[in-house]
Amino acid sequence: MESENTNALVPEEQLNKPVEDTLETTPSAAVEVEEEAEATASAVDFSEEEALLAANEIDLGEEDEAEEVEDATPATTDYSNFSKAELVKALETVVRNQSTVGARREIEAIKIAFYKLLRSEIQALKTEFLEKGGLEADFKAPEAPEEQLLKDLVAEYKAAQQARIKEIEAEKEKNYQEKQRILDELKNLSEGAEAHTHTFQEFKNLQNQWKEVGQVPQAHVKDLWDNYHYLVEKFYDYIKINRELRDLDLKKNYEAKMVLCEKAEEFLLDPSPVSSFQKLQKLHEQWREIGPVAKEFKETLWDRFKEVTSKINKRHQEFFESLRDEQKTNLDAKTVLCEKAEELTSTEIKSTKEWNTKSKEIVELQKVWKTIGYAPKKENAKVYQRFREACDKFFTQKRDFYTLLKEQIDANLKLKIEICEKAEALSASEEWKKTTDELINLQKEWKKIGQVSRKHADDIWKRFRTACDTFFNNKSAHFSEIDKSYEENLQKKEALIEEIKAFVAENVENSFEALKDFQRRWAEIGFVPMKAKDRIQSAYREAIDAHFHALKGNEAERKMVKFKSWVDVNSGPKADRKLRTERDKLIGKIRQLESDISVWENNIGFFAKSKNADAMIKEVNNKIRKAKEEIALIEDKINVIDTQLPE
Repeated sequence: MESENTNALVPEEQLNKPVEDTLETTPSAAVEVEEEAEATASAVDFSEEEALLAANEIDLGEEDEAEEVEDATPATTDYSNFSKAELVKALETVVRNQSTVGARREIEAIKIAFYKLLRSEIQALKTEFLEKGGLEADFKAPEAPEEQLLKDLVAEYKAAQQARIKEIEAEKEKNYQEKQRILDELKNLSEGAEAHTHTFQEFKNLQNQWKEVGQVPQAHVKDLWDNYHYLVEKFYDYIKINRELRDLDLKKNYEAKMVLCEKAEEFLLDPSPVSSFQKLQKLHEQWREIGPVAKEFKETLWDRFKEVTSKINKRHQEFFESLRDEQKTNLDAKTVLCEKAEELTSTEIKSTKEWNTKSKEIVELQKVWKTIGYAPKKENAKVYQRFREACDKFFTQKRDFYTLLKEQIDANLKLKIEICEKAEALSASEEWKKTTDELINLQKEWKKIGQVSRKHADDIWKRFRTACDTFFNNKSAHFSEIDKSYEENLQKKEALIEEIKAFVAENVENSFEALKDFQRRWAEIGFVPMKAKDRIQSAYREAIDAHFHALKGNEAERKMVKFKSWVDVNSGPKADRKLRTERDKLIGKIRQLESDISVWENNIGFFAKSKNADAMIKEVNNKIRKAKEEIALIEDKINVIDTQLPE
């Protein structure tokens, strides 16, 4: 007599749904399936990305960090409903406006809106052309005169920006020379033979002149300020007359710097790290221009201002690091999607079912892509172009497949007729195991062959199904006697449940051994009738769980024994999928716990600076310890599952 495992190969269940219910179509139906898949793919709207890709071809030049932040913020105007002419007019207004604040951001938004609209109009014209019977290769997109106007305005903006930069650099150089002159005069004041009342007034005049001079080249900023502060303090040490006036000036400087400290501390409440940082830079310029304070206040006052500066600078730095990290993470995620899309294009696909499955996969990749934010600006267009090319390649291959499919229809029918003849020759066989394997192999071959025309699909399938059913009905009758053993197994399991209920635990160790033995015996008994399966399994679990709950031994060991029980119950030829699903869940839980541990360990560094550091660190360490214990238990569970899975 054959084993139950052999009987499990009977394909009545496998053949319950025709193998080719989703495969057998006529050539025209195959084309319809393709068009449906294409429509599904196009349902993912990439017009924004395509417009951005086209807009990036019109370069605005290099941008600095401030402009990078500006680009990350929305434009002040929603251009989505503008016509092409309105967009060009809006661009002209921005370009011709002398103010450059937000200009780059607005220009980028206008470019993207323009190309999104342009591509939409071209696609509509192409669709209309094809619907009228035109060939795709013959379609030519009409030129848009507004596009050249847009490019000319962008070029005008770039030229104006370059001219403005040159003017600014020239002005900075002029300012540098002027500040050098002021420094020379300050030096002369401090080295005079004797200070007079008018000397102090000359000093104040030079300070005012210094404040009025604009920016200088960045390379000279530090040296200029160092020299300026040195000469100002030297002058205060030098002057001997009108000390009352000097002390008053020092007091005013002190009060002015106190105000700057207070303003800087208010900036800590600003939710925008960029805004607070930019405003702080202006305070630093004012601080440098104010002048010295009395020596007894100098260090304390500066330390206060410096402390606030450090906090704001740290927030600003962390903001940009976070922004860059987020964009880098997005780039990594998009790169993975590119690799998956490219992997799909390199996969050999031989059936319409596979094409539909893979089409859904690539559409899912496209949907996931839409949920991911921007990558770094220099890489964003490149990674999208890579993804787009992989998707285009996939659907080109799909179209090629459907072209060849029409030629394969007749060949597929001939092959399936041959399979029917083989199945009919086996239908009367009584070599149950051998013939079962042969018929299952024929079924596998049937699935691999592919589509036949709808005209022959039902008839050829019924012929093959009839031959298979004839054999498996005969086999089912032969194995009907096996069902009697299932009733005996049911009685054995009911008796074992009563034995479990009557079991009295003496100690934890003996109890665990006894429970393991119960589990072993349960697994050895074998199958029961299907109608009693859930009831008897539930009763067994209730009985065995009652003993587990009563135990007061090691918690981890109890969990492990219960888990082994679950694995034993769910082991068998049909249980691989369930065990693998449980294994994947356990691995996912380990990754989550490892992530939590990483976060907690990182948090300990922050807690060390707080008032209640010891208590918080102790609590976090306790969490980490418990998480590591749980990871160890889960790893043991995975090892248990691995022993039950085939290699």
